[in-house]
Amino acid sequence: MKVFMIGGTGLLGSEAAKELIHRGHQVKSIALPPIPAGAQLPPEMQIEFGNYLEMSDEQLCSHLKGCDGFVFAAGVDERVEGSAPIYELYRKYNIDPVKRLLRLAKACGVRHAVILGSYFAYFNRIWPERELEQWHPYIRSRKDQEEAAMSFADDGFDVAVLELPYIFGTQPGRKPVWIFLVENIRSMKGATLYPKGGTAMVTVHQVGQAIAGALERNRNGHCYPIGYYNMTWRQMLAIVHKYLGCPGRKIITIPKWMYGVGARKIMKDQAARKIQGGLNMIKFTDLQCSELFIDPSLGCEPLGVQADDIDAAIGDSIKLCVDVLDHKVNALGMKGE
Repeated sequence: MKVFMIGGTGLLGSEAAKELIHRGHQVKSIALPPIPAGAQLPPEMQIEFGNYLEMSDEQLCSHLKGCDGFVFAAGVDERVEGSAPIYELYRKYNIDPVKRLLRLAKACGVRHAVILGSYFAYFNRIWPERELEQWHPYIRSRKDQEEAAMSFADDGFDVAVLELPYIFGTQPGRKPVWIFLVENIRSMKGATLYPKGGTAMVTVHQVGQAIAGALERNRNGHCYPIGYYNMTWRQMLAIVHKYLGCPGRKIITIPKWMYGVGARKIMKDQAARKIQGGLNMIKFTDLQCSELFIDPSLGCEPLGVQADDIDAAIGDSIKLCVDVLDHKVNALGMKGE
């Protein structure tokens, strides 16, 4: 299979490229420079540097023609803040590109497409009573992204959206998303304060397997909740503490209202800076204190995702966070950083 990817030099895109090439597929990609220092990209992947948002339909079609598969491994996540209404930023980077690229891919004869989404869309679907899309612009955008993607699927064009959870693993030279967690733990004296709840998680290698599996196995249109390991925050923090060099550090489960106090401070700060976040942090308290677990049979097993060393992947993420914070390495951040 010949696969065209947007974002092939990123953490997830590069891992997908390695997995696809390992399986005998060909991969080419458009990506924004620079390549993170030390990033280990597969030499077989063809890379063109540029901003796909600035390319014409004709330019994009020149990449799509002759390809069997397409992967959208770009966009922005809930950490990005901006002017209100923040939904418009998510529309620009997550929704409109999917509409445009899937339209072009289908017209160019591509048969299989994979979009990287968020597990928040899954919980929005199974917990309608929580009205997540009404309170959180980011979650609304991921739901709308899925609907846009599914509108293109038919018997001749397979479209899969991967609803991705917490992801652990690193790309040398790229800042892990877990910097905030390490900073928070370091700022707490004597014990780590955290709410109840927990999350589904996968390793970056498992994401690569899910992407390759979706290209090979998915038929018509499906949204796959991706989660292989389910941990409470307490279980996850015990592993984090180990790699921070403080194994056995005390973990105190704080009540929901106490977490809400911090959430109010975040939103007050956002208001003072005249910006909006993708999540309403006050309302997000309920989600943060829930068990956001996913059964592997819903997505990982159908797509052929195999077991991996989640403990080591968490460790790699935490150790790189420490090196970045201690200025031992330079690392690229996400859009907007």
